[in-house]
Amino acid sequence: MKTSQELTFNDLSTEEGMLTTVDVNTLRPMPVDYQTYPWKVITDAQKKQFCCLLDDINVLLIPVPQTKAEEEELVNRFLDGVRKLFTPENNWTCLAMLDTTMDYCAQCNSCSAACHLYEMSGEHEMYRPNFRSELFRRIYKQYVKKEPLAKWRYGDIDLNWKTVVRLAELSYRCNLCRRCAQVCPIGVDNGLIARELRKLFSQEFGWNPRELHEKGTKLQLDVGSSTGMNPEVVKETVEFIDEDYVETTEYEFKTPWDVPNADILLIHNAGEMLAWPDNIAAFSLIFEAAGLSWTLSSEIAGYDSVNYGVFYDDVQAARVAIKHAEAAKKLGVKKIVLGECGHAHKALTVIADRILPPDLNIPRESCFPVLRDIVLGGRLKLDPSRNNFPVTLHDPCNLVRLMGVVKPQRDVLHAICPQFREMTPHGVENYCCGGGSGFAIMTRNNINEWRMNITGRKKMEQICGAFKDCLGPEVKKYVCAPCSNCKGQVRELLEQNNLLEKNGMQYGGLVELIVNAMTDVKPGFIKWEEE
Repeated sequence: MKTSQELTFNDLSTEEGMLTTVDVNTLRPMPVDYQTYPWKVITDAQKKQFCCLLDDINVLLIPVPQTKAEEEELVNRFLDGVRKLFTPENNWTCLAMLDTTMDYCAQCNSCSAACHLYEMSGEHEMYRPNFRSELFRRIYKQYVKKEPLAKWRYGDIDLNWKTVVRLAELSYRCNLCRRCAQVCPIGVDNGLIARELRKLFSQEFGWNPRELHEKGTKLQLDVGSSTGMNPEVVKETVEFIDEDYVETTEYEFKTPWDVPNADILLIHNAGEMLAWPDNIAAFSLIFEAAGLSWTLSSEIAGYDSVNYGVFYDDVQAARVAIKHAEAAKKLGVKKIVLGECGHAHKALTVIADRILPPDLNIPRESCFPVLRDIVLGGRLKLDPSRNNFPVTLHDPCNLVRLMGVVKPQRDVLHAICPQFREMTPHGVENYCCGGGSGFAIMTRNNINEWRMNITGRKKMEQICGAFKDCLGPEVKKYVCAPCSNCKGQVRELLEQNNLLEKNGMQYGGLVELIVNAMTDVKPGFIKWEEE
C-alpha cells in the first residue's frame, strides 16, 4: 500500500487492491483537545462485492467486474462518457469552462496550498486538487483527443478498469468548494473537473451516492422533498412549528401557504423543518413583522429548495430546478426568495440560468439582501444588547465564494451583534465547513470519521481561532452558519468534540439572531445546551 508521499498518477493503473490510506496519526494537532476517531474497517465481504481500490473511504458502491469482457466494457463506457462531456449537445451547461480547464494548467500548485483537504490530510498527494485533474487530463489527451503527448507533462498512462474506478472515487475526495479555482492564476477550475467526473459516472454508469440520488433527488421528485415529507405532512409540520413558537415567543404569526400573486415565494431547505424548526419559525416571524407579501408553496418540490443534482448529475439538477420554477409560476409570484441553504442558492440561480426555459425564468433572489433591507430599513424593533455575546460567521461556499453574496449578512450582524468577530480568513477566502458537495448527509462506511478528521478539520480550527479569547464554558458564544448543510456539519463537529456542552457554544443561522434581538418577542429565542 502506497504512502501519501509515494503515490503517483500511474499508481492508479496498478493491479493492487486498496491503493493508499490516510493516517490520522499524521494530522496536524488542533488548538483544543480535539478527538481523533479511528477509521471503520472495510470488511473482506465488501472488498469482494464492491470495488474498494482507492483508499478506506469508499463513497460509491461499484460492483466488481466478473470477466475480462465486463472490464473492457467498463473502460469503453467511460471513454464514451468522456466524449459526451466535451460535446455541446450533451454538456451545454459547463463545456466552455471545462474545455479551458483541460487545456491549461501550469502545475504551480497554488491550488494545493489553498485546499483544506490537502492541508488537513497531512498533504496527501491524492488530495491535491490538480492530482485528479491531471490524471483526467492525461486520459483525455491520450485516449480521446489522441494528441502527441509531451512526456514531461502528459506522459502515457495505462487506462484499465481499475484506473476508471479509482478516478470515480477520487471525484468524491473533494468538497467542490472551488477555493482552488479562486487562487489559480490562470483560472483553472479543479472543482469543476471533480464535479464533471461525478456527472459522468452518474449519467453513464449510474454510480452515485445513495444519499444524493435515491434518498435525495429521486425522493424529492417522487414525494416532494428529500426529507420524505409529502405536501400534506409538510403543511402539518409547519403548522405545529407555528403553534409551538407562537407560544414560546409570545408573538402571533402564521405561515401562509399557496397565496396567489404574492410578492415572494420563500423556499426553505425542508430539512430545517425537522432538524431546526426555529429557523422556519424565525423566517415566518420576521416576514410577518416586516409586513411582507409572501407565501410558501405546497407543490411537489416547491417547499424544499434542496437540489442535490448540482453535486453529481445535470439531468436530476434540471428536473428539480424546473419543479421549483413551476411552483412559482403556478402561484404567479413576483420572485423566488431562497432560505438559508447554500447549494440551493447556486442551483436555482447561477445553474438554473442555463437550464430554465424563458417562460420559467422567474426572478430569484437570496434571502440575505431581503433580511438586510428589513433590518437596516427599520422595519423591526431591535435591541442589539440581546445579542451581546461573541458571534462569528461561517461563509457557505456556494453562497459566498461562488455567488459573491458577502456583505448583506455582515451588515445585519454588525447591526445586531455587538461582539461580532470574523473568522480567519473570511469572506470569499473562508474555508468550506467540510460537509460541502453532499458529504454532510452521507453516512456510508467511515465517512463520518473522515468528515470529522479531514474535511471538517480546518473549519474546526477556524471556529476555535475565532473564539480563542473565550473558549471556556463561562462565556456563551454563537457560530452563525446560514446554510442547512453547513449547519449540520458544524453541529457534528461541535457535538463530537463536546464543545456544545463544555464550551458554552451554540450554532444556528442568521434569522435566529435577528429574532433574538426583536423587542416584540419574548427574550431568549436562542437557547444554549444547558438551558
